[in-house]
Amino acid sequence: MSYLYLTVLFPLIGFLLLAAGRDKLSENISAVIGAGSVGLSALIALIAGMEFVGNGSVAQVQHLWTWFSVGTFAPGISLHLDGLSLLMTGMITGVGFLIHIFASWYMRGEEGYARFFSYFNLFVASMLLLVLGDNLALLFLGWEGVGLCSYLLIGFYYSNPANGWAAIKAFTVTRVGDVFLLIALFLLYQQFGTLNIQYIVANAAQVMTLSSSLSIWTALMLFLGAAGKSAQIPLQTWLADAMAGPTPVSALIHAATMVTAGVYLTCRMFAVMEMAPEVMQFISITGAVTLLVAGFAALVQTDIKRILAYSTMSQLGYMFMAVGAEAYQAGLFHMLAHAFFKALLFLSSGAVILACHHEQNIFKMGGLRKKIPFVFWCFVIGGGALAALPIVTVGFFSKDAILGAVYAQSAMSNLPLYNTLYWVGVGGAFLTSIYTFRLIWVVFFGEEKTHAHEIKGVTYWGPLAILAALSTGLGYFLQGPVNKLLATAIPAFSIPETLEDAVAHAEHLASGVAIAGLIVGIILFAFAYNVVKSIANTSFGTGIANIWRNAFGFDALYHLVFVKPYLLIAKIMGRDPIDSLWLVLPALVKSGNSFTSSRQTGLLREYASSMSLGVVVLLMILIVIQVVGK
Repeated sequence: MSYLYLTVLFPLIGFLLLAAGRDKLSENISAVIGAGSVGLSALIALIAGMEFVGNGSVAQVQHLWTWFSVGTFAPGISLHLDGLSLLMTGMITGVGFLIHIFASWYMRGEEGYARFFSYFNLFVASMLLLVLGDNLALLFLGWEGVGLCSYLLIGFYYSNPANGWAAIKAFTVTRVGDVFLLIALFLLYQQFGTLNIQYIVANAAQVMTLSSSLSIWTALMLFLGAAGKSAQIPLQTWLADAMAGPTPVSALIHAATMVTAGVYLTCRMFAVMEMAPEVMQFISITGAVTLLVAGFAALVQTDIKRILAYSTMSQLGYMFMAVGAEAYQAGLFHMLAHAFFKALLFLSSGAVILACHHEQNIFKMGGLRKKIPFVFWCFVIGGGALAALPIVTVGFFSKDAILGAVYAQSAMSNLPLYNTLYWVGVGGAFLTSIYTFRLIWVVFFGEEKTHAHEIKGVTYWGPLAILAALSTGLGYFLQGPVNKLLATAIPAFSIPETLEDAVAHAEHLASGVAIAGLIVGIILFAFAYNVVKSIANTSFGTGIANIWRNAFGFDALYHLVFVKPYLLIAKIMGRDPIDSLWLVLPALVKSGNSFTSSRQTGLLREYASSMSLGVVVLLMILIVIQVVGK
């Protein structure tokens, strides 16, 4: 435990070395420093985890120093290790290490190779600080760190202005969520007098009042902060555009780091969230709406990475459905499973993009099954896990656990809302199977449209092989240990024996619908694609596809409601109206000077007339004063 800080320190040192010598370091040295520092962090996390389990899974705190002190507010640089932070640390460093290794192959020959790995290392260090911090101030420091790194990495190819705008968009939208999180921190400090996470969680029921307005606002602000990082409606518009960065960046953001931060926050602060049941229901509703919107959007995308981006948004919706149903362990296990298969899918898409000479349009690919068979099978495994194919994939065990918990919550709470959400989740599984098959069929089957060259190298296939193994049904064996680990930090979701059969039936139904979606996908794209194209070419089909392609027009709405008024205000303020207002005074003085100067004519008759007029005016003023005085 005394060396837990090394998990954060190693990537931070890697960042400093790479940032200082990025113009002088070779690609090999940069790769060794970048991947090696995260590998050492993963090793330390493994050792710390073994000690944690060996010591009875008792939570521990490592206080390093006091960050700052203002009156009674003195947050520390302290790391907290319990079951939840250990799971997150293992996921971040383990999956992050594999992504770093793959990136060392993918980024070869790119300008700014060392700069890329410096940002990558800082990203991992910031995320580790976020999940290990024992107080919300330190968590917020890591929170802002991953926001900064996302900006740097999404806009890595900054010579293209579109990439810069995508980075600015991601940074701006997530900053909106960060404002809500800051408000939540102020509200929590007002109520608890501290930002220590464990103290707040332990005393939430005593300090906060159930369903009071203050409790509701506090929980809502926390969730809106989480929604920004985890791309949930209404703060989801940045995620698809984040594909502007290199593909390993997409893998790191979507699989192991940034987008999982919101799920972690809501689970970590479960005691606060449960003091506002209305907000918990709102969280589940938001997750359900997000997964449907993202599912429809993924159906019509043509960019291989944007399809995967919308699938990430959809899967995050499932996780928040679980959080809102108080099934935290199910949501977190799906987060872990998602890290495996989504990293596999994004890295595999990177291999496809390189093999096809940086082509990303799936309809310009085709026939790659024979050219890159290993990547094809990785896609099949990852896509199967995404679609939650029964038994053979880890996604089956994680996603069905969420749907089962939501169904159980409906019966336990006697709220019809959760029954509706269950069916929304089942519908989302149906959509997922369709767009997943569409992606694999179009890319790997049919006629070859872009000549693909051979790709090879252990740093390419090694990470994919490990992630593929973890994405299969072997991932089931992680479920028990993960739930046992999480039980030391967050409450377990217990299903009464009387509901076990009904929940099992609900899970089996969800699996059946996922398989039905796969069959529909096969029929639509393998056998009846001409019919699909003919429908798509009708005015109705074109309109629906356009709505789905633009994810129901949130970008256009925000441009109209927020961007245009902002630009108008900026244009007005660009002319500096405040400064112009102050110019009125010198203008009056100048006008007065011009008037009095024009009266200096040198004619005695005009001077005499002016004096006489002045005397008359003064006499009239005196008369008025006397009359008013009486």
